[in-house]
Amino acid sequence: MRILLALTFCSLTCLTFAQAQTQGKVVLNGKLYPFIIDSCGDTLIIADLEDVSVSSPKMFESDEELKKYRRYRRYAADVYPYAVEAVKVFHEVKQNTEDMRRGKAKRYAKHLYKDMKDHFEEPLKNLTRTQGMILIKMVERELKTPVFYIIKDLRGSWTANYWGSVGKLFGHDLKEGYIPGKDRILDMILDDFDVSYKAARTN
Repeated sequence: MRILLALTFCSLTCLTFAQAQTQGKVVLNGKLYPFIIDSCGDTLIIADLEDVSVSSPKMFESDEELKKYRRYRRYAADVYPYAVEAVKVFHEVKQNTEDMRRGKAKRYAKHLYKDMKDHFEEPLKNLTRTQGMILIKMVERELKTPVFYIIKDLRGSWTANYWGSVGKLFGHDLKEGYIPGKDRILDMILDDFDVSYKAARTN
C-alpha cells in the first residue's frame, strides 16, 4: 500500500512539474525539434525514435549452426544496401511504368538497368556465392516473387532465361524463390533485416 501511495505521489508530482514546464522549439542539424525545460532547469529535447526490432534470443543446435549464423549475418550486412536499393527500384519502376505501354515500359526498365549496372557492377562482381544467395533471398522474401519472374517482368523472357542459366552454374535455382523453413539460419538472418520499400525511403 505504501508503495502504491509513493508511486501515486510521484506521478502527481511529475504531472505538476510538467504543467509548469517551459516549452519551445530548437533547430539541430537543420531539423526542428520541440523541447521542454523541466523544474530543475534542464532542457529536454523531444524526438521520435525509429522503430526498433526486438527478437528473442537465438538458439543453436551446434557450434556449426552458430558459426553459420555469424557468417550469414556478416554477409547479410554486406549485401543489405543492395537489397534495399533493388526493392526500391522495383517499386519505383512499377509506379513509373504503370500507365506506359509495354514497349515504352521495357525501354524505361532497360535504361534504368544500364544506370544501375554502371553503378553497382563492380561491387556486385566481388560477392561470394553465399552473399549473392542471401541478397537474392532478401529481395524474394520482400517481394514474395522468385527473382526469375522479377527479371522476366522487367526485362523479358530471354534475359530471365539467361540469368536463370547463370544461376544454375552457381547452384541457384532462380525460379525457386524464398521458401520459409528450408534454411532456419537464413530465416533468422532475414528476420533481422528490413529491406521493405519503407526502409528504402527512410535511408
